[in-house]
Amino acid sequence: MIEKQAVSTALPTPDRSFVLLEQRSNTQRKKGRLAAFDGKELPHEKPPQMEDVPLFTRVTAYMSFMLILVIAHVEDFFGMIFLPEKYVNLRVQNGYAPMVSDFESLWTRHVYFRMLDCFNRPIGSVAGGYVKLCERISHDYNRTIHYTGGLQNVLNLASYNYLGFAQGEGLCADRAIKEMAENNLTQSSTRAEVGRSRLLVETEDVVARFVGTEAALIVSMGYATNALNIPALVSEGCLIISDALNHNSLVAGARLSGAIIRVFKHNDTRDLEKLLRRSIIQGQPRTHRPWKKILVVVEGLYSMEGEYCNLPKIVELRHKYGFYLFVDEAHSIGALGKRGRGVCDLFNVNPREVDVLMGTFTKSFGAAGGYIAGNKELIDYLRLHSYSAVYAESMSVPVLAQISSSMRIIMGEDRENALEGQQHLKQLAENSIYFAQKLKDLGFMVIGDYGAPIIPLMLFNPTKMLAFARECHKRNIAVVVVSYPATTVVTSRVRICVSSAHTREDLDYALEQISEIGDLLLLKIHKNRIKQK
Repeated sequence: MIEKQAVSTALPTPDRSFVLLEQRSNTQRKKGRLAAFDGKELPHEKPPQMEDVPLFTRVTAYMSFMLILVIAHVEDFFGMIFLPEKYVNLRVQNGYAPMVSDFESLWTRHVYFRMLDCFNRPIGSVAGGYVKLCERISHDYNRTIHYTGGLQNVLNLASYNYLGFAQGEGLCADRAIKEMAENNLTQSSTRAEVGRSRLLVETEDVVARFVGTEAALIVSMGYATNALNIPALVSEGCLIISDALNHNSLVAGARLSGAIIRVFKHNDTRDLEKLLRRSIIQGQPRTHRPWKKILVVVEGLYSMEGEYCNLPKIVELRHKYGFYLFVDEAHSIGALGKRGRGVCDLFNVNPREVDVLMGTFTKSFGAAGGYIAGNKELIDYLRLHSYSAVYAESMSVPVLAQISSSMRIIMGEDRENALEGQQHLKQLAENSIYFAQKLKDLGFMVIGDYGAPIIPLMLFNPTKMLAFARECHKRNIAVVVVSYPATTVVTSRVRICVSSAHTREDLDYALEQISEIGDLLLLKIHKNRIKQK
């Protein structure tokens, strides 16, 4: 009864028997794990959990946040008494209430501004293996920032330039310049009017071939690819089941759709199945009618955790319960799999087993925007009903040229550089595995799956996060540090992004400097465990 009701209220599944799927499912995982790393199976070791963190580290992390909040409240209390002019914007003025209360703005005023020098650093060059940062100083705890005009050349471990295509010269740059000379810069119109060009149609065909679907729709903004297309897929009376750690663009799209949203535990397919069964049995709230559609939304590679979704199991559940499956491959497309086709390639899953494949061009392809890929009927529908296609400006000519040329290189269609794409993929996989393993050997707590180009190194303490970023900056290394509210309170981390543009010498230099910083900040929480082994 459960299976019949689910299938009747969701997208009809492809014409494949469930028995055949069961026969394939056991071997599918094995083949997929062999796909990306030259026949070497991905390790089955359990990633580090919070239980592995020493009690002292957890306690001091909580105490740091408590101390920060106490000091901030005390400063506000006495500041409103003795320096009321600094708090005018937080008081009622001429009968008008303040835009935000003192408590709502507490984090921004007392914490975020103090560490602003670690974020939003402007660059003065292409974000390749190395990048030039604009030098800046502040004399008032980052309330105001002044630019000196200088540039600092640093090793770039902060950008999503996974395959090294973000460069100002080379095949992709030459192709972009050539297309601009022939087709100008942009159509300055939506595709529904006069923005549909030959280059746009050709690039969409290239994307569809690259991903392995019938058709694709290109959107000029990556965030909008999720936020504006999900509302075109589901609406009131539908159910969205979302992973707990999905990107904000997916959350925004789900909220805009008007559908009921339910969340399952991160990457937990058992919890997903329980939620599916309960939702199908209960139906819609109050009326208990069957759902019009059920859409499960996951990411191929989670950008804060460096973890892959369990795609083979989710596809198995899709056949069992008959829901739509939406996979966000923003970080996985181009970076995972032996052919660079993303998480489907990594796990040897047919892309047509996924109803909606989404990805962005800002990571592996050194461009901008995103795409939705699927069957032709779906894409034709979105071209007429999605706000991203009807109202948004069509993608510019040089960006389309960058996307097309980089994908053709990966697919080996450029005869003069047929092997370059595979070299990029192999180098990225080797760099990712090498760097993550070396960090673990040094005693750092590193989370994430084997071979992922995103390597989160746990810092826990918010003050250590600031110190780590500033020490790296002194040593000419650019990193991204992340803290609350992007993570939970005590899981501050540095998110290291490895690229095929990095040489082994670059990685060794970074490891040497990070090791020194780890000793300085007492970050090697597994050092004793490594010695025991």
